[in-house]
Amino acid sequence: MDLGLKNKIALVAASSKGLGRASAEAIAAEGARVTICARNADALEKTRAEMAAAGADVLAVPADMTNPADIANVVARTVEHFGGLHILVTNAGGPPPGYFPDFDDAAWESAVNLTLMSTVRLIRAALPHMQQAGWGRIINVTSISVKQPVDNLVLSNAIRAAVHGLAKTLANQVARDGITVNNVLPGYTHTDRIQQLAEARAADSGKTPADIIAGLGQPVPVGRVGQPHEFGATVAFLASEQAAYINGVSLPVDGGYINAAF
Repeated sequence: MDLGLKNKIALVAASSKGLGRASAEAIAAEGARVTICARNADALEKTRAEMAAAGADVLAVPADMTNPADIANVVARTVEHFGGLHILVTNAGGPPPGYFPDFDDAAWESAVNLTLMSTVRLIRAALPHMQQAGWGRIINVTSISVKQPVDNLVLSNAIRAAVHGLAKTLANQVARDGITVNNVLPGYTHTDRIQQLAEARAADSGKTPADIIAGLGQPVPVGRVGQPHEFGATVAFLASEQAAYINGVSLPVDGGYINAAF
């Protein structure tokens, strides 16, 4: 299937590793020109070099998603370098785990800035370029907690729900401009972060990291954790011409883990 992404211009946030990188690679593999960004300049350059070696037309711009100036800069650099912007994948590291009594106002404000305001600012900067082109895709990387809250992730549960509401509202407002807005909800996925957590738990439990990761996959109906490329493929499809009639949805990529019927 031709996804119709050749020469489209994409910006994927927090994309030096993990699900962001998988999304950028999948979009680039379809012929799109891609800007990647992340806080760590060395990791970002390593990813850029590896993607370029695989044939991608890729620009790397260091950016912190909690910094409004960085967000404005990465969008401006993308438009300056490639000549426009058609696809935006919003993404940022999640707020810290914990329970309600653990967090004061400053922690809540920090989490809102990271998770909600980074999305708001990226969309605000990117949307006029999509409207000018008469075509756009906005895809927000959120979490399964949007549909099934996770007990010790009170910050994420609350604030990612705000991203969900933003996306659904915006989807109704910009669809006539040829722009779709969707959320993608990753479940347990074998990223570097999951590997690190598995290694830490293994050291404390006497199990192997592979055992820990297999345990994470046991509650999943398909019987395993996901792979980053599976998530990336979903993002690439939602970014495509073929997904023009998918709008305002929150799509789990979780192997069936979420119990909610809708």
